[in-house]
Amino acid sequence: MSAEPAAPTIDLDLGRPQRTGLGEVVFGEGKTCDEVVAAATGLFTAHGRVLVTRAGPEALAALSAAIPTGRADARARGFLAGAPPATLGPVALISAGTADQAVARECALTLAIAGVQVETFADCGIAGLHRVLRHLPAIRRCRCAIVVAGMDGALPAVVAGQVDLPVIACPTPIGYGVAAGGTAALQTMLASCAPGLAVVNIGNGFGAAAMAAAICRQIRAG
Repeated sequence: MSAEPAAPTIDLDLGRPQRTGLGEVVFGEGKTCDEVVAAATGLFTAHGRVLVTRAGPEALAALSAAIPTGRADARARGFLAGAPPATLGPVALISAGTADQAVARECALTLAIAGVQVETFADCGIAGLHRVLRHLPAIRRCRCAIVVAGMDGALPAVVAGQVDLPVIACPTPIGYGVAAGGTAALQTMLASCAPGLAVVNIGNGFGAAAMAAAICRQIRAG
């Protein structure tokens, strides 16, 4: 007796843009290279755009070959193709240190696929507080802010205490010893007394940007 065919591992959710305003994004980690490419090409064929997050070097190379119009970001471990015009926002994307850029760039790719304009403010950690303070006028002109930080994770509370905007805090796993892979930053952000501050999981740049995009869509809807 012949073996039953293997059950498919991919069932694309092609109706997600209509339900949630943001199409399905391919999470590359844990998938084979062939699975990542199959999912990405399927979404790109259906929608004319696709975002892949947490993809390794082999998958990024395969995606670049399969979808030549896209661009790979090795540091973000992401791949983006077919981003729409940026008609929403802007969103302030504030990062504490250069070491936080992998997560910040995942945020930027996600905002791009959602059609959100980004204003970037990098290397604004609180060890040099003047760096973020000088950007406050520009940050206040944005619709909301994402603040990406590791180490002690204090930057989001500083920003939230200075602006009348929704602030989304995204901890990163950067830091020594008791930073515990981002747990210390996460706990600082969760324990903050600053109003208007929401927190996503450690390293979840995609989730932070998806929330910011949803805020921008609601602002446009009035």
